[in-house]
Amino acid sequence: MKAKLKVLKIGLIISLLFPLQNLVFGQQLNLPVQTDRWQMAKDGSIFWEIKDRLPHDDHIEMSGQQVSLWLQYGVDAEKRIRLKRTVVFPGFRMKPNDTHSSLMQTIRTEELPQVFVDGKPMKDEVFNGRQLKGFSETMSMIRFNGMMEFESKIGAKGQVSLKRTLFPSVDKAMAVEKMVFVNQSDKPVKISMDHQFRDILIDTPRSHLRPQHLILKSAGGGHSMVKPGDSLTFSITYQAVFNAADVMDADVIGETAARRKRIGEISGKLQLMTPDPVLNAAFAFAKIRATESIFKTKRGPMHGPGGLSYYAAIWANDQAEYVNPFFAFLGDELGNQSAMNAYRMFATYMNPEYKPIPSSIIAEGDGFWNGAGDRGDQAMIAYGASRYALANGNIDSARKLWPLIKWCLEYSGRKLNPEGVVASQSDELEGRFPAGKANLSTSCLYYDALISAEKLSRLLGEPAAAAEEYTQQAKLLRAAIDHYFSATIDGFETYRYYDGNEVLRSWICMPLTVGIEERKAGTIQALFSPKLFTADGLLTQAGDKTFWDRSTLYALKGILEAGDTENAMLYLRYYSKRRLLGEHVPYPVEAFPEGGQRHLSAESGLYCRVFTEGLFGMRPIGFDRFSCTPRLPEGWNEMALRNIHSFGNTFDMEVSRSGSNQLKIKIKKGRKIRQYLLKSGATALVKL
Repeated sequence: MKAKLKVLKIGLIISLLFPLQNLVFGQQLNLPVQTDRWQMAKDGSIFWEIKDRLPHDDHIEMSGQQVSLWLQYGVDAEKRIRLKRTVVFPGFRMKPNDTHSSLMQTIRTEELPQVFVDGKPMKDEVFNGRQLKGFSETMSMIRFNGMMEFESKIGAKGQVSLKRTLFPSVDKAMAVEKMVFVNQSDKPVKISMDHQFRDILIDTPRSHLRPQHLILKSAGGGHSMVKPGDSLTFSITYQAVFNAADVMDADVIGETAARRKRIGEISGKLQLMTPDPVLNAAFAFAKIRATESIFKTKRGPMHGPGGLSYYAAIWANDQAEYVNPFFAFLGDELGNQSAMNAYRMFATYMNPEYKPIPSSIIAEGDGFWNGAGDRGDQAMIAYGASRYALANGNIDSARKLWPLIKWCLEYSGRKLNPEGVVASQSDELEGRFPAGKANLSTSCLYYDALISAEKLSRLLGEPAAAAEEYTQQAKLLRAAIDHYFSATIDGFETYRYYDGNEVLRSWICMPLTVGIEERKAGTIQALFSPKLFTADGLLTQAGDKTFWDRSTLYALKGILEAGDTENAMLYLRYYSKRRLLGEHVPYPVEAFPEGGQRHLSAESGLYCRVFTEGLFGMRPIGFDRFSCTPRLPEGWNEMALRNIHSFGNTFDMEVSRSGSNQLKIKIKKGRKIRQYLLKSGATALVKL
């Protein structure tokens, strides 16, 4: 066994030094060498030790219930920091009160209070007409652990070290920037910071309904003589209030502890344990981004994508389809509240005429957006809500969701065209790329929702005929999907995305994610071909340069579910390493060139589902049970998901080898252990 592990380690080293290659149906695949900028630390954080490969710039978003903090940061060729902070307050609305109208403000370092070390400013400044040269600040390290930390040395000899820590408050409309100075010299150093209180009044010509105040407030100002080895802390908060008198004197120590506690809560649930530390770490970080971006609004908690655009609003794809089914496995209380609230808000738009539910509910629920028409939103909602209802394992919640699921299924059934597939005006890309009058994604989502609905209807005591009808509809739709969408594109026996489509599209992966595998060989070959797969994942359309991580993640999930484990893992490892330790870290992204690879939060939920539904093959089929088709990669003897909060239970699931062609699933629930033995590629029914 030790010899086998040694061979595996050598293989991993070789894969880092040379382009990744593999054979998929006789086709050689190549990916560029991944040169990591960041490293993993033992405490679970990642860090960039700044030595060379400069200049470099990046951006990251962190969120709390009433604020989101977008940081644009960089280091120039002289190792000087560049830092812009954009604070977003979703509960403070601007005119017009639409999707993008959250109060936001960008603060540059030049606007912050001046800091002096032994009377010399840290920043260049003009005093009495004279240019005063500031201390040189040299960056040494950047670290991320749910909070951004920037470490630097001040002065030519680095006699003072500085650690900036920036993070959003967990539950307040406030972001915090903390600066800790440490005297590294053998002499006392005088350190001081100007006090600053800046009140930006946004009056009613721009603000919605009432005036708003954006406050920049320092704490710990004044001066102190710092002895060798001692430290001094200053802080700045960025707050939004409706009344200036409500400005907080921030408890920075308490805010720091609260942020760490929240990150710890998220990290402690649904833990991925594999022999690959990169996958484990990428999964842990993705949980943070997927879960932190939930905002307190006047109509309850609303999960929002973020990205300086999408707050206090929900979408039928991002929330209902992508991230809510993930929350059913994570077990985070706020995540589950936001999921139920999203479905509840969509349900308010049900109507007897079966006019489409809006694609997005915006502005804390005060409005909606349907600018792309019917995108297949009802299929998205039915797919996500039915999976969520089963996996969440709460019959009362399922009863509340059932009318919405039934309505959306009925709507989709009424939209079947003469060929038996679902017609819609566009898809989730909202006209950015052609989708025809009926697209593959919408029909696949509707098909999957019918399968879940059949099980839900029986559990909820619906007439047996209703469940049988869903089963029959699913059979007819599956046949229609095969007949309508099957095509040879660029020589691959796969699918066309819509009638008239003649180039490969990334969403041909969708049948694999819902168990339709008749054309899986040609589809996987097409997805992995150079026409679609690039260093950054799947192109939206062959011949274009646009990529969206959501389709790459669905594809990896579907390829794992279809059983092509080794090729899926090859790309999953590469992708995860690129996102976690490469040039733009540490989360899955939305798109490029649009949005500049924003860290929209729902994509991180999709990343986690690559493992829960793809690698571990968990498919909810009841409130206390799921089918499980685990895909244990070659070279791994075991893998596990720990502290799963799903199906009305809290449990661990371990998958290990048992002989040459068998796997053992071990379910641990408290002191109770249940084991299942099955052949590789087979499915077990797990009942909790």
